[in-house]
Amino acid sequence: MIQKRLMMIIISLGGLVSLADAAEWKIDKSHSSVNFEVRHLVITKTHGNFTEFDGTLNFDESSFEESAVTFSVKTASVNTDDEARDEHLRSADFLDAEKYPDMTFKSVNVTRGEGAEFKLVGDLTIRGVTKSVTFECEYFGTVKDPWGNSKSGFTAKTRINRHDFGVSWSKTLDSGGLVVGDEVTIILDLEFGPAG
Repeated sequence: MIQKRLMMIIISLGGLVSLADAAEWKIDKSHSSVNFEVRHLVITKTHGNFTEFDGTLNFDESSFEESAVTFSVKTASVNTDDEARDEHLRSADFLDAEKYPDMTFKSVNVTRGEGAEFKLVGDLTIRGVTKSVTFECEYFGTVKDPWGNSKSGFTAKTRINRHDFGVSWSKTLDSGGLVVGDEVTIILDLEFGPAG
């Protein structure tokens, strides 16, 4: 019984040490991107991105499971290289950027996969609606840039149904398909460096 309690204490202390070793990293915006794609007219995909975003990562390479991520995106920064379409996306038909200026994500847990792959589960909030989503992620390592700064690289991908977040505008084609598809794929390419 004493040995069992001693083992529990050691495990608990190990977790505290791991959390203490985790460093806070800030996103390097100039080397990161927030992208999305959605079906258009059934036959093709429209691609877009958001140009204003921010995020922090509490990260310990030796213990992925102790990592935590927070992320925010300015909805008004949506960009599809078509200003009329972008204005429509900012409107109440879609993102309602005036009423809901931010989309946010906060991680809940991290599960290590094979090699450099892992699953990031968290709460995604769009238009004031929060749903649990899972990002399929890959870690590309940590290196020193030519100026001696540490940099870590990740990619993350998930697929959501826009109706789950109240983004329900569309029109039906004569053939029965939708002008805008229901599923949206989100792809993040992220580079982080130590905060401060």
